[in-house]
Amino acid sequence: MHEIIEFDAAVIGAGHAGIEAALAMAKRGCKTALFTISLDQIGNMPCNPSIGGSAKGHLVREIDALGGIMGKAGDACCIQMRMLNLSKGVSVHSPRAQEDRREYHRYMKKTLENTENLYIIQTEVADIQIDENNCVKGVVNRFGAVYPCKAVVICAGTFLNGVVYIGRTGVPSGPDACLPAGSLSEKLISHGISLRRFKTGTPCRAHRRSIDFTQLTPQYGDEKPQPFSFEKDAIVARNDSICYLANTNETTHQIIRENIGESPLYSGLINGIGPRYCPSIEDKVIRFSERERHQVFVEPTGIHTDEMYLQGFSTSLPEFVQLQMYRSVKGFEHIEIMRPAYAIEYDCINPQCLSHTLAFKDFHGLYAAGQFNGTSGYEEAAAQGIIAGINASAYVKQEKELELSRKSSYIGTLIDDLVTKGTEDPYRMMTARSEYRLSLRHSNADARLTPIGREYGLISDTRWKDFTEKQERIHSAIEQIRNKTVTPSEINAYLSECGTSPLTQSVKLDALLRRPQVKFNILADILHCNFALQGEEPAEVSHIIKYEQYIQRQEQQNAQSARYERIKLPKDTNYTTIHGLSSEAVEKLGRVRPENLSQASRISGVSPADISILQTWLKAGGKI
Repeated sequence: MHEIIEFDAAVIGAGHAGIEAALAMAKRGCKTALFTISLDQIGNMPCNPSIGGSAKGHLVREIDALGGIMGKAGDACCIQMRMLNLSKGVSVHSPRAQEDRREYHRYMKKTLENTENLYIIQTEVADIQIDENNCVKGVVNRFGAVYPCKAVVICAGTFLNGVVYIGRTGVPSGPDACLPAGSLSEKLISHGISLRRFKTGTPCRAHRRSIDFTQLTPQYGDEKPQPFSFEKDAIVARNDSICYLANTNETTHQIIRENIGESPLYSGLINGIGPRYCPSIEDKVIRFSERERHQVFVEPTGIHTDEMYLQGFSTSLPEFVQLQMYRSVKGFEHIEIMRPAYAIEYDCINPQCLSHTLAFKDFHGLYAAGQFNGTSGYEEAAAQGIIAGINASAYVKQEKELELSRKSSYIGTLIDDLVTKGTEDPYRMMTARSEYRLSLRHSNADARLTPIGREYGLISDTRWKDFTEKQERIHSAIEQIRNKTVTPSEINAYLSECGTSPLTQSVKLDALLRRPQVKFNILADILHCNFALQGEEPAEVSHIIKYEQYIQRQEQQNAQSARYERIKLPKDTNYTTIHGLSSEAVEKLGRVRPENLSQASRISGVSPADISILQTWLKAGGKI
């Protein structure tokens, strides 16, 4: 083996996690190597060519607020933008963009190529060098070349020992017909890192000309699409494309039931655990047998291609069954399959071996992000990637590493869930996972996280100036609203039009604005208020006022958890010596090694009684 080039840090994998990790490290001044099996797969979207969606849109805006790239790329390559969940409260409104997948790849590749301190290298990493003190020394490629470095972020996606299944046939492969990574898993195991098998899959891609769109329900983009990025000059997302909605039927389901033995999921060929919240169509038919139909979203994969993606129709059944199954759907009677659907099984870790910085607990300078950590989805991967990149560079520079709390962000919730609770199937972010979701709106991600991105050097001077001016305008408007008094004569006519009770006496404007029927912009016009707000700022001011009391109530409910977060658990705690803990609690506390009582309380199998025992033990030792 021969040393080639020395780097400060290295990233294994150039998918959505690897891109964010590499950019964060390079921007923070680390000489960074980004290794990928193929330069042509940088930022690839082997599954749905989309960014955002329910809760995932929150993650994209949080990544952007920290200084990441996913939101900007999503805006630049968007072909349809929609805001989801508009019939629900604003805290769960989530932006989603259909993307031109080839343009997205080109955008990401060019961004990486133009980034100072970043070196992109096409090769397969086969080993990570670890010294006798469990410190990272470098990486070794499949041909024996050594690249010395101080920190490594593993972002291997679904490539590790990847096997693609169509029917009863499984072949070694990465996603999208790429080469798999066949060497690294064995070396990770030799270093004492335990691996397990997860599974995911994708539907077919069909030719546009073979679909009868007159039989489908069109879904249009928003008239005034909102970009993902908070930057002042963010590209306004386009709406050049139409998506469509189809439905399976009883004939479809009968074809699946008759051929279920041909599915590797049910024949025993696949042992990996699949995603709970995005199952294959055969899983849906078997698990939800009472359902008469399942939705299929027909979505273009780009402007310059006729490939259509059939979201919700993922399968690993043989190709002859796929053709029967797809053609049983109204509008798909003459469908032409361009790329067959498949399932892919791959190696990943139990994320409980990581700390909240996404560093391996048993190694120094080794980090992990993305599907390698047991997650599902581009957005979850990218969110972990930027945190792992920030922290790997902080390790190299001997600076304080970043830990986001659950209260601060969905990213903090995602990481805490992974490293504290672990996951038994590919983890997907949902708004219901956060007890702080009322205050974690996609619209205020910049207020929550841009100061942190600035602290870690990912926010430019220009963007910081724009951000601070925006916050000043919002705070000034809120102060004016709190201090302004409104009389009945000024507003009762409008209140009657809104269907809400008129005033009998003067009130402060903020109290009036909390009424659900009252609209901020109309109210401001009637009262001749000039708050000098721009863009989405009026909506954010309205959200802050309307949600204020609910958030206060939420914070009171979460006060116990906050108190638990302040009660630290010593890292060297030997839980086997604490009398009264259940055997399951002893085993899981010892494996996870929570940093505080709040984290301990969220571990599956650790009961409230176990937490009480820990509190008593800490008090007896004078540690509270």
